[in-house]
Amino acid sequence: MDSISSRIHQVNPSLTLAVTNQAKAMAARGEEVYGLAGGEPEIDTPEHIKAAAIVALQEGRTKYTPSGGIPELREALVAKLANDNGLDYDAKQICVTAGAKMACYNAILAIVEEGDEVIIPAPYWVSYPEMVRLAGGKPVIVETKESDGWKLTAEQFEAAMTPATKMVILNSPSNPTGAVYSKDELEAIGEVALSEDIIILSDEIYEKLTYDGAEHHSIASLSEDLYNLTVTVNGFSKAYSMTGWRLGYTAAPKPIAEAIDKIQNHTVSNATSFAQYAGVAALNGDQNFLDDLRAEYDVRRQFVFQRLKGIHNIRVVEPKGAFYFFVYTGQLGIKSLNLCDKLLSRYKVAAVPGIAFGYDDGIRLSYCTTLDVLNEGLTRFEQFCREH
Repeated sequence: MDSISSRIHQVNPSLTLAVTNQAKAMAARGEEVYGLAGGEPEIDTPEHIKAAAIVALQEGRTKYTPSGGIPELREALVAKLANDNGLDYDAKQICVTAGAKMACYNAILAIVEEGDEVIIPAPYWVSYPEMVRLAGGKPVIVETKESDGWKLTAEQFEAAMTPATKMVILNSPSNPTGAVYSKDELEAIGEVALSEDIIILSDEIYEKLTYDGAEHHSIASLSEDLYNLTVTVNGFSKAYSMTGWRLGYTAAPKPIAEAIDKIQNHTVSNATSFAQYAGVAALNGDQNFLDDLRAEYDVRRQFVFQRLKGIHNIRVVEPKGAFYFFVYTGQLGIKSLNLCDKLLSRYKVAAVPGIAFGYDDGIRLSYCTTLDVLNEGLTRFEQFCREH
């Protein structure tokens, strides 16, 4: 239709959701599918978090809330950011959103103007370039290297910058690669950003899931100057297994925070009221289960890594965070979409094609499922690799 916005024609559908939906449809038909494509924890939301939402419902806390979030949640986030990340925000600098995806989009809308360039390291999370396009900006994709652990270097960042560069997007720990940037790496990238006042969008949704002594660092905590250039994005989906609750947030310098709040005022109004009370319980409740969750994922991570290392015609960098492996499949001679289609239709294994993340010679495998599913899925993936 001619009436559809030209921006929509530039936006690609989410291949991650497409693969997940196809696998679910096959399972609904009674087919046995080994799902290694998912981006959500398989465990249920902890009981004390669900209980807080139930109480909120029973007490009638079902009305509009302040646009930026209920005061209790914003104050809990102030404390969380100070204690976990060394970041000093006041409540007005925080905007609670309908998921971290909305938080990213709000931040991009608040900053990016028509024609602005946004540097995005690839492999990237599938929605970043599309959000930039929807805002009228131009995604500038910088392909990272296996040898650098799939991380953007300061030199690559500087080489990609032009007078039109407005923002750089960092995701640490990373989806889809599991890469975790060190403090030194972030400082080097930060120096480049400071040289031209490039805004940093720091997506930290996987911060609680790091392994082998890798530490998460919030780039905004490294200096006052970087604090004033950074929008920090986070949420409750991954650490607290609250994907369907749609609860995220931004923390930003005051002028950007005010702009984000304006956007929220005229879009969703506020995040779901009773979900926000669940968020308070998540932050203020017992955090010990996070250690158990991390330990369980680490067992699976090591299991998958050992299995993948034994497959001769692929390569893999050991991830230090999140719950994904990004597998280099270029030696198989099959582009990622075709590979994943064959893997699902013939071997009943769901994986996400690397083209969704801007890198066609790889696929993403998730280990946020059971060891039984991982074992059988990897056995079938190994058979696929032997036969191609």
